[in-house]
Amino acid sequence: MKKLALFLTLISVSFLSAQEKLSDTVKLKEVEIKKERKAIEQKADRTIFDFASQAHLNSGTVLEGLKKLPGLIVSDVAGMMYQGKQLDVYLDARPLNISSNELTAFLEGMPANTIEKVEVITQPGAEFPATSGGAIINIITSKNAKKYLSATYSSGANFTSYDKLRSRFNNSLLISAKNNYFGWQFNVGQSYRESALWSNVSKIDISPYTNLSDTDADRITRLYYAKSALTFDLKKDRLLLNYDIFYNNNDAYTLANGLGFVSDDASQTQIVRQEAVATYQRRFENRDKKLDFRFNFARNNSDFDLSNRIFNVNVLDNNSLQDYVNFKVDYSQPIKVLDEGKISVGTLIDNLSFETQSFGTTNLDYDRRTMAAYAEFQTTFKKFDFIVGTRAEDYSITGNTDTADLIPFKQFRLFPNASLQYNFGSQIFFNVNYNKKISLPSTSSLNPNNTNYQNQNVVFSGNPQLQPTIYDNFEVKLSAFDYAFISYNMSSIHNQVVNRVLLNGNTVSNTSVNVPDLKIHNFNFGMPLPYMLFTKGLKETMKFDFNPDKINFLYIYTGYQLHEIPGLETKGFWTFNLMSQLVLPKDIKFITEFSTTTTGGNYYYFVSTLPFNNSLDFNISRKFLKDQLTVSIDIDDVLNSNKQGFTSVGTPILLENKYDTRRFGFSINYKIPTKNKLAKEDPNLLNKEKKEENNSIGN
Repeated sequence: MKKLALFLTLISVSFLSAQEKLSDTVKLKEVEIKKERKAIEQKADRTIFDFASQAHLNSGTVLEGLKKLPGLIVSDVAGMMYQGKQLDVYLDARPLNISSNELTAFLEGMPANTIEKVEVITQPGAEFPATSGGAIINIITSKNAKKYLSATYSSGANFTSYDKLRSRFNNSLLISAKNNYFGWQFNVGQSYRESALWSNVSKIDISPYTNLSDTDADRITRLYYAKSALTFDLKKDRLLLNYDIFYNNNDAYTLANGLGFVSDDASQTQIVRQEAVATYQRRFENRDKKLDFRFNFARNNSDFDLSNRIFNVNVLDNNSLQDYVNFKVDYSQPIKVLDEGKISVGTLIDNLSFETQSFGTTNLDYDRRTMAAYAEFQTTFKKFDFIVGTRAEDYSITGNTDTADLIPFKQFRLFPNASLQYNFGSQIFFNVNYNKKISLPSTSSLNPNNTNYQNQNVVFSGNPQLQPTIYDNFEVKLSAFDYAFISYNMSSIHNQVVNRVLLNGNTVSNTSVNVPDLKIHNFNFGMPLPYMLFTKGLKETMKFDFNPDKINFLYIYTGYQLHEIPGLETKGFWTFNLMSQLVLPKDIKFITEFSTTTTGGNYYYFVSTLPFNNSLDFNISRKFLKDQLTVSIDIDDVLNSNKQGFTSVGTPILLENKYDTRRFGFSINYKIPTKNKLAKEDPNLLNKEKKEENNSIGN
């Protein structure tokens, strides 16, 4: 183990030596603060990706940026997974409580240049809800303000040209300020996105294949949003108020044909999401002692209509209303146990109500209440860090459809977690982690109404009788600094919710079911290689004091994933990601990224026939006007090779789809200058030191 840690360290220490440094330059009548940002930051329980300073991630939509993260899979059949773990999606540390096509539409509409960073929490401890399931992805928007008026304007335009030119553009403005008594922030923006989807469903029991459904869809996605925040400083305490609103207005026009039919359809989706949060933070003389109270209310209203333009009739008229209320209390304080320690306790109560209607008839009335309490203890002894905790949660799930009552779920459960970490040195550690979690079925999976396109041969439906999923998660990880790591994790899962495609005659049905038992194994490896290693050797590279943002390097990631399902012979698959950075003259940064997977592997009950996310992307960026203006040009899926293909286990069905993933365009990010010389500091920098904590807006 020590030899492996030394190997990872030798490679990565040369890459990261300068990144540890903070340089403060003090001049007469002027303060200039410079901070080095980390593109990737590895911690014991999470991986943090910096979106704000990486042009190849923030040039398109949030969804397009997420797909470029090493180890993250986003697909129509597998959902959103990171290193083999199903992800629960949070926005600014609050659960979105949406999934499936609603989540896709939300992330497709949201511009990536509004995102500050993305945290993937692979081992959520007791302080996180047990309902986080396998892992959490927390998408964090800009929310800091300094003591002056600051403004940032972001914009972008992209085009695709698979069969015709389609345009996409977005604009956003972030304004913030803070004084000695309160701070405020307002972020408003919009995005417009034209896209296309070609899909085919074939019956492959005989040759030639029988075409059941072949579709050609033109889609238009529009998102308008406003995010506001106020924070009041009450001596050491703070009161934070947030209100966000998102409005999606999406259209799709689909030409379809298949066995026995020809169709011309139009669909419209309108989604309004509102959220209000009030947080009171009690602070003490000891800054490590904290008491937080938070109240959160979110409402999601969705309306989906599908009509046949040939016969001028409504095929679907489905809508849903979801209300979520949450109140939580968190308290932590240091305690003297061994070298040092901390204890955290808290409680939570929330309620989610979900109602669906089809042509005005209520066909699902769902209510879920959760009460929880947790305690977690952390301590350090010499080179060892220990974490032990448990979370108690009590669930009450009731409801009914228009034909029957739901199977009630009323249980009290304990969810323990434990972590042991050995620190070889600064930022070099070996970690062993275990936690037990639960995942409650998403309302998208429960919804009996179809909110996807369907035709005479392909239908979609939810399953209101789905039961919660229980996870036992194990992970071992060796990390050297922030970029080099090797890990293995295994999840033993009971009642996993998966998508199934079944064939009844010539009708293909898509729904969700519980799989009684399965295991997911995942191996991951990541390593940075500075190109100077090949020209100067390791010894000379180690002597070089450089800024990682200014060097040429190759980042290598590979992962292997195996879904083990009893009674089913499954195969694993490999994921590969290569990212190269070249710094050209005039500080022009050229980034090339290539991602692919092997074929023949199982995603639950699907087997891939084509490499998943097979894409070659280019990005060129440069900063101007003393780093106030960043301009980037990007070309995604240069070879137009990103296409998905799957067969369904036990069913003679082949599913193929192709999005217009080859795109080209540009994006800009302009920090509007002010007369205050302090504005040289980036107003959106994340808090790195505890002394800056009072600068944050929102929570």
